[in-house]
Amino acid sequence: LILSVTFVLVKCVHISLAEMIMRKLDLEESEIGVKIGGRNINNLRYADDTTLLAETEDGLKYLILRIKKESEKMGLYLNIKKTKIMTTAGNGAVKITINSEEIKCVKVFCFLGSMIDRTGDCGPEISRQIALGRSAMLSMHQIWKSKDISLTTKCKMVHVIVFPISMYGCESWTLKKADR
Repeated sequence: LILSVTFVLVKCVHISLAEMIMRKLDLEESEIGVKIGGRNINNLRYADDTTLLAETEDGLKYLILRIKKESEKMGLYLNIKKTKIMTTAGNGAVKITINSEEIKCVKVFCFLGSMIDRTGDCGPEISRQIALGRSAMLSMHQIWKSKDISLTTKCKMVHVIVFPISMYGCESWTLKKADR
């Protein structure tokens, strides 16, 4: 059972404060987490977003409560409405309650601009990125119609604007035959 939760600390004046909290907790020494490449990983952080990883529901709740307690000492509070749980095991029904508020369990959530699906299916994310690239291409219709801009410049614009949007996150996609 792998669980992950994403939460945002509110009233955060500086991201460095959130980083201080995480370092103070010294979660690297914790046995709670997921073994990846022989290392125990229990949190992923980017700016003010934190993803917690645990193999059990109790382990995840323990991590959340430790972070909540330490954050409140510094005047930061966990926003339960922005907190999500996703499990990749079983039926996906996980129930964690903090201060009589239940954390929502989701099948899909957006992390760092990519949609993460509990089944690991990348098809919807690939389709979404292609649609975003297509939208970017269509929004530049005045440029494509312009006779003042050379074909070489137009091709370069596709390479520096449209392709990066379409291919964002592609390094982590697991392609199936249908996706290709």
